Amino acid sequence: MSHYVGRFAPSPTGHLHAGNLACLLASYLDARAHRGTWIIRVEDIDPPREPAWAAEDQLETIEAFKLHSDRPILRQSTRYDAYQEALDLLIGKGLAYGCACTRKSIEAACAAAGLPQGVYPGTCRHGTGGAPIRAWRFLVDDGVVSFPDRWQGTFKQNVSKEVGDFVIRRADGLWAYQLAVVVDDGFQDVTHVVRGADLIDNTPRQILLQKALGLPTPAYMHIPLVLDKNGNKLSKQTLAPAIDQSRPEEEAAHAWTHLGFKPFTFDTLEEFYSEAVQRWRVRFQISA
Repeated sequence: MSHYVGRFAPSPTGHLHAGNLACLLASYLDARAHRGTWIIRVEDIDPPREPAWAAEDQLETIEAFKLHSDRPILRQSTRYDAYQEALDLLIGKGLAYGCACTRKSIEAACAAAGLPQGVYPGTCRHGTGGAPIRAWRFLVDDGVVSFPDRWQGTFKQNVSKEVGDFVIRRADGLWAYQLAVVVDDGFQDVTHVVRGADLIDNTPRQILLQKALGLPTPAYMHIPLVLDKNGNKLSKQTLAPAIDQSRPEEEAAHAWTHLGFKPFTFDTLEEFYSEAVQRWRVRFQISA
């Protein structure tokens, strides 16, 4: 197979929590099981949601687990020119258009057309009628996008009917996650993406962008979410506690069992990673 490149790419919106750690561990083990390259990327493209301390705090947490990026860490905040180039390319191909809609007007249009709330009804597909452009959207054709997920199995979605033409540059001028992640996965030659199952329904949108930009589609693995006692996804909004950096061995062991593996005894993180990589390789039949 071609050389494996995987990545862990957190958004610096707060402390890393147990859900982040499960993704961190899974992405690292999968890369090492393939004898591949593992990189860290800081997805800092949403300043209003990013405390000034968060990015460095997350990197310090990763360091506490003795995990190191095989390449220099890329920060998306340095990549705005690349995102603009991608947007310009899509506009030139007739695959992106300016949108003047507000959230309120979209909700009203959906209600009038009998569409589910949140599905863009295509109001500005043929122009804004002279109204100023607020955001930029990607033009989606009707049809089902399907891909094999290495954990969840086949996933299918009709993006046109379930999402509609989606935003790639926001009304506040910031770059949308969907465009940035696709551009940077392509730039960094990422071949395998391991991340949480909450992002699986984003993947069809990203596949459409990859095809439109002439980029390869990575192999995807979406791991089960870590939930709180009420069954909610751990997040900053649900006040998920930060990972305890003083107990990395215990925290790693908890993440390991969340991923569905049987616990085993070890004394050091180095011992844990060595054994975990072997067990990961067996479970996913990786002949690296």
